[in-house]
Amino acid sequence: MASLSQWIVTEAENLGFDACGIARATALEKESAYVEQWLENQHEGEMNYLNRNKEKRYDPRLLVEGTRSIVTVLFNYYPKQKLNEDDNFKIAKYAYGSDYHDVLKRKMRRLLERVEAQTGKLEGSRVFVDSAPVLDRAWAVRCGLGFIGKNTALIHPKKGSFFFIGHLFLPLDLTETGQELTNRCGRCTRCIDACPTGALEASFRIDARKCISYLTIEYRGSLDGLDQKTFRNWIYGCDICQDVCPYNRFSLPNCEPEFQPSLKLLSMTKTDWKNLDQAGFEALFKHSAVQRAGFEGLKRNIGFISKES
Repeated sequence: MASLSQWIVTEAENLGFDACGIARATALEKESAYVEQWLENQHEGEMNYLNRNKEKRYDPRLLVEGTRSIVTVLFNYYPKQKLNEDDNFKIAKYAYGSDYHDVLKRKMRRLLERVEAQTGKLEGSRVFVDSAPVLDRAWAVRCGLGFIGKNTALIHPKKGSFFFIGHLFLPLDLTETGQELTNRCGRCTRCIDACPTGALEASFRIDARKCISYLTIEYRGSLDGLDQKTFRNWIYGCDICQDVCPYNRFSLPNCEPEFQPSLKLLSMTKTDWKNLDQAGFEALFKHSAVQRAGFEGLKRNIGFISKES
């Protein structure tokens, strides 16, 4: 199993994944305690789905019966070309191109196919990309792929934090390939200092109800009463706490064509955003993660940030 584990890691890298690690499927006791405290403080806001299927979220063997090992991969989404910030609004870099759920799942299914070419058909194997009750960052840490930063993001010490995370749940007793990394932020508090809404209340503690990403994507209510200046022109998501992180000086542009912004998106101006209609939204974001907010949600965000003081 040690040789198979190393083969899987190598094969994942050959398929274009930026990192891969393997951990035994066990209950996440320490991590679940942290999440429970976070939920008790009601920091999840309206993300009520985080209160469902918690037992399965904390133990992958309850989510998929027979799971014995977790293969976790990272895939870089740092763009080759960023959106122009002059006379423009901002969207999170992960949403520049095609929906990562679809792109990454296709790539991970290819990895699973190659694994099964070695092992035979694996009944009960599953692919997950941010679409099930799985503690993604916790498993990435267990697999030795990074540490949790003070901004609560997963940080790879040599590659930064602009990564999608995916998992293979396998009914195999594979050898673990990595060691957990402890936090390496040291005394740095750049992310906390830079957060314009105070969502990062302290190291490793985020109140989603104040987070620009939550407010522009997950939150469905009115933004009236909030200070639009603190949103810093972000209309979908926010990258501030990652952009200021020193580890992201190691970030390199990804080479995945489906994650590159379209020429139309690159050419958008504030006027274009304000005049965006349903047809224009679909043309820009038909296969995009921006569909999570939807046309009405995005227009709400644009209207709020454009509002006269």
